[in-house]
Amino acid sequence: MRVFALSDPHLGTRVDKPMDRFGPHWVEHPRRIAENWRAVVRPEDLVLVPGDISWAMRLEEAQADLALLGALPGTKVLLRGNHDYWWQSIGKVRSALPPGMFALQNDVVRVGPVAICGTRGWTLPGTPGYAEAVDGPLVRREAERLALSLRLLPPPAEAAQRLAIFHYPPLPVDGGASPFGAALEAAGIPLAVYGHLHRAAPPAHDVAPAADALVAAGDERPPLSGLVRGVRYVNASCDYIDFTPLFLLEA
Repeated sequence: MRVFALSDPHLGTRVDKPMDRFGPHWVEHPRRIAENWRAVVRPEDLVLVPGDISWAMRLEEAQADLALLGALPGTKVLLRGNHDYWWQSIGKVRSALPPGMFALQNDVVRVGPVAICGTRGWTLPGTPGYAEAVDGPLVRREAERLALSLRLLPPPAEAAQRLAIFHYPPLPVDGGASPFGAALEAAGIPLAVYGHLHRAAPPAHDVAPAADALVAAGDERPPLSGLVRGVRYVNASCDYIDFTPLFLLEA
């Protein structure tokens, strides 16, 4: 089984939210995601989708977007993003998911030899716009949720791969300290995947690069990507990876 990631698809089958307003690289992006996904992902593979899945406001509206992803090859593990307003009761979300699709929230999802933990995260200190009075409590709440998820992970002897997914970057873009990074380091989690950050200009490459080779050319705030204190961080926002699921590892 191979493990891939693709975050922030921002689908809008039932809502009027065309993404090409954010740049020409978003033109017909649902079609491009589907075509590229089918070209690289096999039915036995796993794809992590850490947030901003659908612009829908209600679960009924999101079901068409979930069905679109559900029809693509592989098992999918979803996490809620800051724009996933349709994601409310986790029980209702899980009951609406197509076969082979799982939602992670304050727990662990196990797919074969892979165990996935994580939480949505939040805006970190040092990020433009951060306000301690507003954002500080939310960061601490998300850190508690990550701790709960980590406690539910099987030990390394029982899971060949233990991974973490976030929506927000779990570290500042300069690789500085954060409660999320400290928790991953203490738990010995080797890989953390996130999204949320987006490219301001069209990609300069024609083929999706390896995760450790991602470069945010032309962006003022490049995404964190690479090894930091023993944890490999990967930004899988779809516009950074040419709308193609990014290969992470073989499990």
